[in-house]
Amino acid sequence: MTEIAFYSAVLNPIGSTAKLIGKIVAQQRRVRVLTPDAAATAELGRVLWEIPAEGFVPHVTLASPHLAHTPVVIDHAVTHDGAADVLINLSLAPPPFFARFERLFEIIGQDEMLASAGRERWKFYKDRGYALSHTVMR
Repeated sequence: MTEIAFYSAVLNPIGSTAKLIGKIVAQQRRVRVLTPDAAATAELGRVLWEIPAEGFVPHVTLASPHLAHTPVVIDHAVTHDGAADVLINLSLAPPPFFARFERLFEIIGQDEMLASAGRERWKFYKDRGYALSHTVMR
């Protein structure tokens, strides 16, 4: 069953996600990031050229011909057919494909709308019997 960890009150969700991706890739794991829209997909892709400071993290979108050979997939499309160990959700709804992953990280910003959507996702997963953990990032 998928392990689900919530990180709430995150000051900079994109920057925090980039740091988390760096840690996951360093463990030789594959990552899928679901973003809320094309702008967030592009922003996270840009930030991954800067964070982590140790170097560039290879990443692509779902449309890339290099999809099968790249450890990080960032996209706002609500589909995922490829392999990945870890899912990071930046969108407002539970990803319909989350149960295929070993781990799911829910990254929730400080805005009240984001917090409210995060509480709804918490309830969604809890009602389905998933074990949840929660860390407040202040």
